[in-house]
Amino acid sequence: MKIARTGQVILFGLLMNFAIGAHAQNDVSSSPTPMASSGAATSSKAADRALRRRVLTALGKAKGLRATGITVRAHDGAVLLEGWVPEQAQIGLASQVAEGVQGVTSVKNTLTLSTF
Repeated sequence: MKIARTGQVILFGLLMNFAIGAHAQNDVSSSPTPMASSGAATSSKAADRALRRRVLTALGKAKGLRATGITVRAHDGAVLLEGWVPEQAQIGLASQVAEGVQGVTSVKNTLTLSTF
């Protein structure tokens, strides 16, 4: 009799725990705020990736620029150029090319000179 009562108490506790957990999940998932911010973040990341690709494409097509050592990061229109180029003149050229890409609002150039 005591074992049956203990089993009932444990079963009741498990059911309550499950019910409370399910209710808490429903409250969070029904809220429009987390979903909206997640969608905005995804959209922003996609825009950053697209801008990064456009800058890389422009750098790759630029005459007189060896872009194989250049890494591009983009965030909300701000572009960061990192890496190396083989000639001093290419550092400035990379900035000019990146600034000419549609959607770029600023360029920070941290390229270094390397003769590998």
